[in-house]
Amino acid sequence: MTIRTAIDLRERASRVPELWTPRVVAELNDYQFKVARVEGEFVWHRHDDTDEAFLVLEGELAIELRDGEVRLRAGPCVGG
Repeated sequence: MTIRTAIDLRERASRVPELWTPRVVAELNDYQFKVARVEGEFVWHRHDDTDEAFLVLEGELAIELRDGEVRLRAGPCVGG
């Protein structure tokens, strides 16, 4: 039996010194979980071969979509 340990995302993110340089912290099936430090604006883009999910650990993230904008703030996350 393999014993898994929880990943402290804040601690892992603190190890990333540069902005906009995502680092893989875990993998599950064909999915990668990454942490990144961001600031300012980023050029709109898309990934045809995968989906993305965002969890904000500190501050706020505004994402402009084709049909509007969504603002994410640090706090609890609930899936559905």
